[in-house]
Amino acid sequence: MKIVTDCAADMQPQEMADLDIVQAPLFIQFPEGEVSALDISADDFYNRLEAMRPAIPTTAQPSSGMFEELYRKLAETSKNIFSIHISSGLSGTINSARMGGEQAQDVAEVSCWDTMTLSGGERFQVLAAALANKAGWSMEKTQERLTEIRANTETIYTLETLEYLARGGRIGRVQALMGSLLKLKPVINVSHTDGKYSTVTKARTIPAALDALTDYLLQIYSKTPLWVNILHGRFQHGANMLSELTEKRLNVVKMEMSRISPVLGVHTGPGIVGAAVLPMKLMEDLL
Repeated sequence: MKIVTDCAADMQPQEMADLDIVQAPLFIQFPEGEVSALDISADDFYNRLEAMRPAIPTTAQPSSGMFEELYRKLAETSKNIFSIHISSGLSGTINSARMGGEQAQDVAEVSCWDTMTLSGGERFQVLAAALANKAGWSMEKTQERLTEIRANTETIYTLETLEYLARGGRIGRVQALMGSLLKLKPVINVSHTDGKYSTVTKARTIPAALDALTDYLLQIYSKTPLWVNILHGRFQHGANMLSELTEKRLNVVKMEMSRISPVLGVHTGPGIVGAAVLPMKLMEDLL
């Protein structure tokens, strides 16, 4: 079986190669032309983003035709394809994938999976599926595990500024203006109920927001052994602070630090920092 995902999963190049994971692109549309998020480095992207102010690029998902073409190519070596994607509450990518699967059904059997999250949270599910496939698990058993991972993963972050969310139309302008005036730092997670962003709390400074973020995780996980992936745009200092807080207050048994995909950074700006967190017991038998 072939595993397909999208670049919003923030997969590491080496793990994609090792586990034979295929990644579909998402696109960033600059005034001078469209760029695949796979083809631009995080730093190059943020340089271009900041140079555009006050304008902002837009993002675009792959078309159903692009997915159909990908599935047909993969079907030459494996008819069974498991396509795992960013939350349907945040993107229409999985709808394109489903349509592409229907268009390619004469040669491929495509199963699509809505992770109901993104970034490091999406990555956990892709990794689990790829490792389960390698271990010879059935599709039913694999999806049971992904359901558990989906229900028990937290993807949560804070932002230095609400400017980019406001410019991209992701939150109301009045709320963004008030946030700017009050210097509020929202703590936002991806809701398990609808896969959309939800404000957990707000703070007046980044250290206070990271403290509140860690408190929220502590309330959920207590002393559960955890796999923690710290994520940031171009905010290494914030990532270091969050790493220290989680190591100090949570039972972290596996710690990573990653940059988020530029396609996610369009609506957050460089000052995003957060974490994807998963109970280690849900991955231990696959590693």
